[in-house]
Amino acid sequence: MADMEHNKEKSSSGPFFNRSFTMHTTAAESNTAALHLLLSNPSSLNRAASVSKFDDSLDSAKGKVKQLCSLFESAKSSSSLATPKAALRPSRSISYSSSFSLSFNNSLIRLPGTEDRIVVYLTSLRGIRRTFEDCHAVKMIFRGFRVWVDERDISMDAAYRKELQSVLKQKTVSLPQIFIKGKYIGGADVIKSMFEFGELAKILDGFPRMKPGFVCQGCGDARFVPCWNCSGSRKVFDEDEELIKRCLECNENGLIRCSDCCS
Repeated sequence: MADMEHNKEKSSSGPFFNRSFTMHTTAAESNTAALHLLLSNPSSLNRAASVSKFDDSLDSAKGKVKQLCSLFESAKSSSSLATPKAALRPSRSISYSSSFSLSFNNSLIRLPGTEDRIVVYLTSLRGIRRTFEDCHAVKMIFRGFRVWVDERDISMDAAYRKELQSVLKQKTVSLPQIFIKGKYIGGADVIKSMFEFGELAKILDGFPRMKPGFVCQGCGDARFVPCWNCSGSRKVFDEDEELIKRCLECNENGLIRCSDCCS
């Protein structure tokens, strides 16, 4: 009976003390167990080494980014100090206005007999798209001011081309070309810039204005009509010599200038 109780106490006390020992291990024992686990598993060592290398590379990258940011900030500050303020420089409109006014008053190229009008050399043909668009744009700008324009279409009369070449002293000329009060202004780019900056309105201030929507009843604003002498055929019959001769009243296209709007 005593042997049975002794075995019972032994069997009941043994597992209890072993369970408490495994639950309450010391720090040294836990470190020893971790080291034993790392030594038994080499892949975990490689993983730890790669993580440490990644942390080192990330720190170096952050350092380089900070250096680059400091360089850009220093360059920006130095450029801002070296660049003068925009308010100290004159505006483009003021400089353009003064330069144009000076060039207009001192224009050396003149078109005699046109001191009271606006003359535009242009073409109504659509052979070259850019040229036609520039000519049309200039016509629309002047039409917006409702001023009468002496349009000289070189495609309707070749004499205008020779006249323009003689005035500009150039064999090859671009279109359109504008003269205001007998003074040479320039091409489409100049007129567009003048219109944008308000200089064109100042120059056209003294010209009479037409009624809105005004259209010449004689030519429909074409500035040309068929010749009344030959009806546009360019040929007339000479009764005295009984011969067919070239009409001297019209141009090479059998046209003459409209007497209602171009007199």
